[in-house]
Amino acid sequence: MAITQFWKKKSQEEIEEIVFGALDANINYQNQVILGIPASYLDGQVFNQDASFLKNAPFISTLVQNPNHIGCHTLGHSEPFFQGTQNIEKDLIEICAVDILKGKAYEQDGYVASGGTEANIQAIWVYRNYFINEKKAKAEDICILCSEDSHYSMDKAANLLTLDIRKVPVDFNTRSVNELEITEVIEKAKQDGKKHFIVVCNMMTTMFGSVDNIDAYTNALTEAKVDYNLHIDGAYGGFYYPFTDEKSKLTFENKHITSFTLDAHKMAQAPYGTGIFLIRKGWIQNANTKASYVEGEDFTLIGSRSGANAVAVWMILSKNGPHGWFEKTYILQKRTEWMCQNLKSLDIAFYRHPCSNIITMRAEHVHPEVANRFGLVPDNHNDPKWFKIVIMEHVTIEKLSLLIEDLKLKTKIELS
Repeated sequence: MAITQFWKKKSQEEIEEIVFGALDANINYQNQVILGIPASYLDGQVFNQDASFLKNAPFISTLVQNPNHIGCHTLGHSEPFFQGTQNIEKDLIEICAVDILKGKAYEQDGYVASGGTEANIQAIWVYRNYFINEKKAKAEDICILCSEDSHYSMDKAANLLTLDIRKVPVDFNTRSVNELEITEVIEKAKQDGKKHFIVVCNMMTTMFGSVDNIDAYTNALTEAKVDYNLHIDGAYGGFYYPFTDEKSKLTFENKHITSFTLDAHKMAQAPYGTGIFLIRKGWIQNANTKASYVEGEDFTLIGSRSGANAVAVWMILSKNGPHGWFEKTYILQKRTEWMCQNLKSLDIAFYRHPCSNIITMRAEHVHPEVANRFGLVPDNHNDPKWFKIVIMEHVTIEKLSLLIEDLKLKTKIELS
């Protein structure tokens, strides 16, 4: 890995010192006379603030103290009551934007969202408003462009923001898009009056772990001479793919990309409700809804949000450090390769992107009892064509071996 600017491995003692120092810099509802905030610490009858274990539990302590991280702190002005933990979130944004996605220091804005769905909607909201405000477009002039394997949050965004959505077909076996079909979808959209395109490119899809060819999109869009902004949905792959493909074009070094979604409650093993939205400076202002009573105003979709989630992700990344994170993904890659070799030996058809830890097996090779026993997720619960295995940290070779044995057994029964 390249030398990191913001991401450094820290000891447990260093982490505790920084987090408790940040909490000390926040307001204290018990010890200070703070009367104007419609919030407080967690209910003391249920959550005991005097519990002895809290002195060595920075994340739980942050939950109990309940800081509100409303707004986008990378813009400069934020609510001063929680500036201590806000600074941790700002550091987290730099780690993700600079040290993981190769942006330049302090040239990106961002915040910890409730998940990848919110972050994707935030991006599309920003670009819709940009086209309306700066290009004088009407909603019917704008459309979302993505592949048919994209996450359903794109459909949510289209519904919420009253935008059309156009989807590029993918090859059934390779899960890839090609430039010709992208061009055909763009041309049809142009014929229907679309002039501005909000493009979403996948960094590991949720079902297949597939990665879109960004050049296919940018070449087709450039050739079609259309106005576009490009967002990367790295909700699944954001904390994985940058470490398995060192030549990835899905970084802030790519001038065509304006924003990213990452999801820390997947591969980063943070608590659920922890997505990350990142965007180049100068863009998030398009989502300002003029919350005048919030210092610094609010440019986020979610508004009030728990500062504990940001602290959790920062702690996880700090405890592992960049080299530890690289090692984690390396081990998962090796487990995934081991599983692929075993599936090949059984002649089970599957799809796997070489830089991914998701293996998706053709449904005809997977007996329903096996799928149910091992919690294999189908692409469609009503008519499955594929079942996926996700090689997470808890998915050991011992557990994968049990699946291999059941697949062998069911294959023998069917052959007999």
